Amino acid sequence: MDLPDIFQPYDKLIEIEILGQRRFVPENNSLLRCFQFLAMENISYGDFCWNGECLNCQVWLKNGNKEKAVMACRTTVIEGMKVVRLAEGIDLSTTNDGEINTPYLVDRPRLTTRKFPPPGFLARL
Repeated sequence: MDLPDIFQPYDKLIEIEILGQRRFVPENNSLLRCFQFLAMENISYGDFCWNGECLNCQVWLKNGNKEKAVMACRTTVIEGMKVVRLAEGIDLSTTNDGEINTPYLVDRPRLTTRKFPPPGFLARL
C-alpha cells in the first residue's frame, strides 16, 4: 500500500494493543494518525477536528490499574501502549488490508456532544 504524506517520518512500526488486539503502527505519530494507518478510509472521513478542539477522538489508555482518558490527536503513540476504550466515532472495523476486526465492533459508551465555549464561559471574561 502506498501511504500518503500525512504521517510523520518513521523508521519502524511499533506494537500497541487496541481493545486486546495487538497491532503494528508507525512510530512518531499521534494515536489518531495510527488509527488512520490501520483504517484509512474510516478515520479519514470520520468527524474529527485533528487539533484537540473536540472530544471525538477520545480514548482510554491503561495506566496501571486505572484508565486515563486522552485525546488521540494529541497523544503520541509509544511502544506497548494499551488502548482499552474508544470514543464512539472511532471506527476501526475495517482495516486497510480489508480485514474485518470484530473486536472493534463492541458497544462503546456514548459520549455527549460538548458545546464550545462551555455555558457561562464568556460571562467570566
